[in-house]
Amino acid sequence: MKKAIFVFVFLSIHLWTAAVSAQSLADRVVEKTLSNGLTLLMVERHQAPTISFQITYKVGSVNEHSGITGVAHLYEHMAFKGTERLGTSDYQKEKPLLATLEELNREITQEEAKGPKADPARLTALRAEFGALEKEGVKWVVSNELGELYDRNGAVGFNASTGRDVTSYVVSLPANRLPLWMAIESDRMAHTVLREFYKEREVVLEERRRSVETNPGGKLYEAFLSATFTAHPYGYPTLGWPSDVRSLSATETERFFKTYYAPNNTVVAMVGDFKPAEVIPMLEKYFGSIPAGPPAPRVVTAEPPQSGERRVEVEDDANPQVIVGYHKPALDHPDDPVFDVIDSLLSLGRTSRLHKKLVEEKKIAIGAGSNSGTPGVRYPNLFTVSATPRAPHTTVEAEEAIYAELERLKNEPPTQKELEKVITNLNADLVRSLRSNSGLASQLAYFQAVAGDWRYVLRNRDQIEKVTGEDVMRVAREYFTKKNRTVATLVKVPSPEEPEGKALPISKEAGR
Repeated sequence: MKKAIFVFVFLSIHLWTAAVSAQSLADRVVEKTLSNGLTLLMVERHQAPTISFQITYKVGSVNEHSGITGVAHLYEHMAFKGTERLGTSDYQKEKPLLATLEELNREITQEEAKGPKADPARLTALRAEFGALEKEGVKWVVSNELGELYDRNGAVGFNASTGRDVTSYVVSLPANRLPLWMAIESDRMAHTVLREFYKEREVVLEERRRSVETNPGGKLYEAFLSATFTAHPYGYPTLGWPSDVRSLSATETERFFKTYYAPNNTVVAMVGDFKPAEVIPMLEKYFGSIPAGPPAPRVVTAEPPQSGERRVEVEDDANPQVIVGYHKPALDHPDDPVFDVIDSLLSLGRTSRLHKKLVEEKKIAIGAGSNSGTPGVRYPNLFTVSATPRAPHTTVEAEEAIYAELERLKNEPPTQKELEKVITNLNADLVRSLRSNSGLASQLAYFQAVAGDWRYVLRNRDQIEKVTGEDVMRVAREYFTKKNRTVATLVKVPSPEEPEGKALPISKEAGR
């Protein structure tokens, strides 16, 4: 018993100390805006001779429109192809070849647009010329020179990601390679060359085939978001619609790059073994000379309120799943911290409500969870709950069990013990996310980009601590309504050997 008390006290002291340490970030983060508008966030940590870097652009698939969906993700691929100095053996000879390829692509596109009136012979000739020129261009390409240069200099975690709200490029390096990082990344920001564009476009289409078209869960999620967002671009897939990706050109992609990837739309976070006062002049030298762009266009389209429940089904030879989503405000709304509390109550850990009820007690699901920011957070988004039934139970049963837990939130306030557990878990998650240099750099850059201030990560913790049981019931009653929800179900298609009568139910009116 004494040991249990000691462990509890030790854990409480550890979390309290960690929370205080996290709060002290406000005194440790050095902020600087360069002359071209680029935002720098820097934190000294001298425990190891390394630095973690995160470059976050305030652009994602939410900034796309019909016809160019997937362009942000495709540009992320192209950013690894090099610059006028990297990735090529002779850019002056490569440049006119790339221009000719683009002109040929334009002619092919124009001829294809004629439909039945297109000239087959002309198309055949143009495509043959295009293919021959692509092969010729390979001799100027130095494949993966960027990655190999980083590898030779001790890089770890060199990667990138594109989401709905932001695009991020990350790497960690020995501290004495700081000048190398500045030279490479300022060059990428200013002089990326879209070489091997059409080859990489096919790579992206293959990625989409793997992660969506042949992936039942990916197909379900894509159909769910499309049904939920009928106007707002959160409904577009980050990988893009196949027809859009297939028609993207290097010219269109470069135009998108020049619109959104300017320094004044960028956050750079650095955490590690350096002194900000010494590196700021170097950063100004490398990055400050890159011209600022005009303010990035705002996303003005708002999703209209739903006028009734929406349901969508995806058929596949796979285990059934169900996703339930409710529209909710963006992260700057006063109710957003309440959704964070509800998310923790429902699905954080093995003692969470969904796991206890659906997985352990009723044993109708092999897994269940929730998310308070689907698929992004900068704009009004979704609170989602999902479950995978345990055979022979059905998605109908899982859906009914989800609604029962949401009804409980409306009528029964969480106990003080549950709310305290939320804060304890939040503190633990915050500590884990800030412990490593790369984790801290990621948090700083992300929240600076989506919330306009990295301090959101600390303010949100304080706001969550103020959430009451009455807040939880009020928000649940206001948002978790049938009229405000969309339900997507993955329906298992009977195999040829399985009699039709044994197929799982396709749908059933459920909920309140």
